[in-house]
Amino acid sequence: MPTVHSSPFHQMENPALLSLLQQTTGDKRSAKSSSSGGFFRMFKLFPMLTSGCKMVALLGRPRKALLTDNATTGTLFGHRKGRVSLAIQENPHCVPIFVIELPMLTSAFHKEMGSDIVRLALESETKTHKKKLLEEFVWAVYCNGRKIGYCIRRKNMTDDELHVMQLLRGVSMGAGVLPSPSDQKETAAAADGDLTYMRARFERVVGSKDSEALYMINPDGAAGPELSIFFVRVH
Repeated sequence: MPTVHSSPFHQMENPALLSLLQQTTGDKRSAKSSSSGGFFRMFKLFPMLTSGCKMVALLGRPRKALLTDNATTGTLFGHRKGRVSLAIQENPHCVPIFVIELPMLTSAFHKEMGSDIVRLALESETKTHKKKLLEEFVWAVYCNGRKIGYCIRRKNMTDDELHVMQLLRGVSMGAGVLPSPSDQKETAAAADGDLTYMRARFERVVGSKDSEALYMINPDGAAGPELSIFFVRVH
């Protein structure tokens, strides 16, 4: 198990980028401390740049919102003893445009959520421009600067994933425990643990055709995003 460092900038390789991020994170923490409590405050999330992923091109772009009135919906879910999945939808009533099972246990993700920083970065290596960024299949995954493995985007959702999307059709944001499918209740509860989820609205930002980001919109109105998910394609 890799050592978890208290500083988000541990072993940051780029000094200029390090300076920028220290200033940005400090500003966000000041704004955060003055805001009232909200549902996601329990997670204590602050943005940080992952050192293992090539995000310089994305951060160099202006953060212009792609969606303003209608934010993108992001859901992270999974059984406590299983792997956590990520689903991205234009709204809770739409079929997901991106679904992937991350190479990370749900329990480990919950532990990251309890730390000061949660930053997910997905990196795809490809030599073609024929696909849109989120249509790529194979991704390397980083969490808070640590490479945790590879995963493949779902071409079709599994029955469990469909079950979760159906249960959350009317939910715009929240977190909790979901009932397992009726035919799996007894076995799932014993073997995989509770089926948990966290859903939030995200500001979707396109840096270029090869870089995109999702910034979580804090429901209590606090300044700045709390959870960031980056997608980048490296040639």
